[in-house]
Amino acid sequence: MSTDVAKSPVPELGAWLAFGACLIAVFMQMIDVTIVNTALPSLTADLGASRSAQLLVISGYALAFACALLTAARIGAMVGRRRMFLISVVAFTAASLWCGLAGGALELVLARVVQGAAGAGMAAQTIAILTAGFPRERHPLVFALYGGVAGFAGMLGPIVGGVLITLDIGGWGWRSVFLINLPIGLFAFALAWKFLDRTSPVGRHRLDLVGAALSGLGLFALIAGLAQIQQHGWRPPLIAVVGAGLALIAVFLAHQRTHPAPLVRLDLFANYGFRIGSVLVGAFFGLFTAFVFAASITMQDVLGYSPLLTGLVMTLFALGAGAGAIGSLILVPRFDIWALAAGIALFGGCIGAGGIYLHLVDGNASAWLCAGPVFAAGFGVGIFGVQLQPMMLSGLNADRMSEASGVLPTVEQVGNAVGLAILTTVFFASHTLTGTITMMIAIAAVAFTLAALTLAMPARARREQDALAAR
Repeated sequence: MSTDVAKSPVPELGAWLAFGACLIAVFMQMIDVTIVNTALPSLTADLGASRSAQLLVISGYALAFACALLTAARIGAMVGRRRMFLISVVAFTAASLWCGLAGGALELVLARVVQGAAGAGMAAQTIAILTAGFPRERHPLVFALYGGVAGFAGMLGPIVGGVLITLDIGGWGWRSVFLINLPIGLFAFALAWKFLDRTSPVGRHRLDLVGAALSGLGLFALIAGLAQIQQHGWRPPLIAVVGAGLALIAVFLAHQRTHPAPLVRLDLFANYGFRIGSVLVGAFFGLFTAFVFAASITMQDVLGYSPLLTGLVMTLFALGAGAGAIGSLILVPRFDIWALAAGIALFGGCIGAGGIYLHLVDGNASAWLCAGPVFAAGFGVGIFGVQLQPMMLSGLNADRMSEASGVLPTVEQVGNAVGLAILTTVFFASHTLTGTITMMIAIAAVAFTLAALTLAMPARARREQDALAAR
């Protein structure tokens, strides 16, 4: 079996500084998913963007990101993770400059697509870089930091975007939400250039062009179709697009079974923990994305909260998630899968109790009375979301962890798209207090289901046995 990194020791300080470059890259790619939302009104007025162009500014990035992940992971195995990461950081930073200097809506959409593809190039190397740079006992801490930064970046996007536009640094207005990536990207590149492992790829790799085309087209049809459903509802032509995407993905998976250098090693899913974990990851990201997306709209449109109060509530949730991420470093080593199950059940319990509370007070909710449950819900999410991935990867050997570098982010992106599409059906069709309560009870039910499924994950002893057997 081949691996793309030699097993040479990496000095501790160098490994942490290389990890810092990865965290900066993760921060950039995740914050750019949501930071542009705040800038949409001003860039629309400045560029005369149509409604469809506005949507493409957002969805073009996400589509390019999701569709390029598997191929980017394989290219990284071919040319070396370090080289691919550095190229992707340069491309992402250059695309951010292009976005900031765009003179028209179409040009901005094209720049966002390039930015999304470059973001995939960075993301698809990260798991392989982290697992190669640190011993196995460090993985829970490393992934906790990685997951925490990714989660916070997505939540901070609208806040940072609002601050930048309000400050209007240098008179750049909405363009500053993209141009801010220039100094950040240059710093990430400098760290990665200096400290990422310089060893060459080991073994032979080649790019499966047919697989790349099938996976790219299939994911594009699936995620684009779900995005359109989010806007226009479950219309027959859009359902057909989603069906075509699923069919192409099925053909892609069949092709992977026989190809000598597949983009996705299907034997990854022979590991029970990885298989159950993949279901949990996809479902959790769908649930979490739908919740975060709907929460701010619900608070303002249904509960009548001001934007400032809404921001404070979501900040409290984010602080709870951060505390949960830190707490998971103590709770998970002691309680293993029970800590994860309790975390997502705590989230579900708080959301379900919130739905009952809204029913009892007829929507006249006190934000201050809800502060404790909001923080607790974030705490549960922090425990579950941060530690799920290292737990599902812990039964794999180093080679298989490297192969999972493109698979896991792809599962997350599909989960995001499915969660948002389903949300539009169960919530926005009846954008009322009753619809809000129904949505919250549904989220709680899904969370409790995830808690039960988490208990089907193999316990620590079995995961360690699987990892030893796989070496």
